[in-house]
Amino acid sequence: MIRVAEHFEQTDTGRQRRGNEDSLFARSPVFAVADGMGGAQAGEVASRIAVEAFGRGLPDGGSPEERLADAARSANERIHELSQAQRDRAGMGTTLTAAYVGEEEISLAHVGDSRAYLLRRDELRRLTSDHSLVQALIDQGKLSEEGAAEHPQRSIITRALGPEAQVEVDTYTVRGEHDDLLLLCSDGLTSMIDEETIARVLREAVSLAVAGRQLIDEANQAGGRDNITVVLFRLEELDTGSASGDQPTGSTPAVAAPAVAAPARSASTRGTAKPATGSGRIEARPPPPPPEHKRRRLPRAVKIAIVVLVIALPLLVGGWLASRAVYFVGTNKQGIVTIYRGLPYDLPAGIRLYERFYVSGVPSGELPSGRRARLFDHKLRSQRDAENLLNDLEQGKLAR
Repeated sequence: MIRVAEHFEQTDTGRQRRGNEDSLFARSPVFAVADGMGGAQAGEVASRIAVEAFGRGLPDGGSPEERLADAARSANERIHELSQAQRDRAGMGTTLTAAYVGEEEISLAHVGDSRAYLLRRDELRRLTSDHSLVQALIDQGKLSEEGAAEHPQRSIITRALGPEAQVEVDTYTVRGEHDDLLLLCSDGLTSMIDEETIARVLREAVSLAVAGRQLIDEANQAGGRDNITVVLFRLEELDTGSASGDQPTGSTPAVAAPAVAAPARSASTRGTAKPATGSGRIEARPPPPPPEHKRRRLPRAVKIAIVVLVIALPLLVGGWLASRAVYFVGTNKQGIVTIYRGLPYDLPAGIRLYERFYVSGVPSGELPSGRRARLFDHKLRSQRDAENLLNDLEQGKLAR
């Protein structure tokens, strides 16, 4: 199982634009980048509507690709209706690149020329294909990648959310691996620096925050002609078993040692009683009396302890077994929302009545304080109830 280990996101106006028409969404396991277009701040409105569609949570039903595409089409419908209703927003639209991190795979939905990249084992791979005029010319063999970078019509896109009542959404799915690094970005980054530079920055940076800020700095140093948005997230392989030290330790019942029988004498070793010297009779001698042992009495405190143990042990075992069927929601040491199995109590000597069951990809700091208070009240739940709660949380349904 894969999960988002960490993420970083930032948007920058650039050096040649007055406003920022880019928008982003970053709430694990969903991430999105949108680059708006249109006058009178219409592009800003369009891109915001696009990412807000994911803030409400993905639609129910279908595969992750289908749910991402449904959210994108819902945003398209809303943007188009608004552009038709308000004259100053006529023709507004936005690109969109969105990702959903599932248990084993990353699913993507894509419209326009914002991009998704995967860095795996230091190799950078582009996951999306631009819906743009220059990309169509490249696909037809009429233009090289180098020529596209300086083409006078490189900013013309052939597909976006908003201009039409219906939109075709490209979707992709790739299998995730431990330490995969995903980048979602607007063309304000890729139109300023090449993929070799992007790969170098991602390989060499000591953290996602350093990598993200350096990418934006590189784009600005190259001219910063457009708004620049960067979303980075790194994956980790999640051990679905109990963590070391979390598993309760049970007592091994004592096994009685088998009785060892004294070896029997064989017939060849048996002797015959001989008469004593000078006598014609066998002298019978009684066996010596067994040594006397002084009986010791157990101290009263020990007796009480034994009685308490006999009474309490079945109760403790029964309580521990019952605790395996209840769950509660809390946070781990890193502040990530986590499901625990057992009872939310710590006993003396470091004994815990719970164990870690499932670690989500949602930092508790992203939740409003009121929601945190209700979520982390240590209410005991069934496994299904706890998992459904975390599923809603990861989809953004409990964010408000």
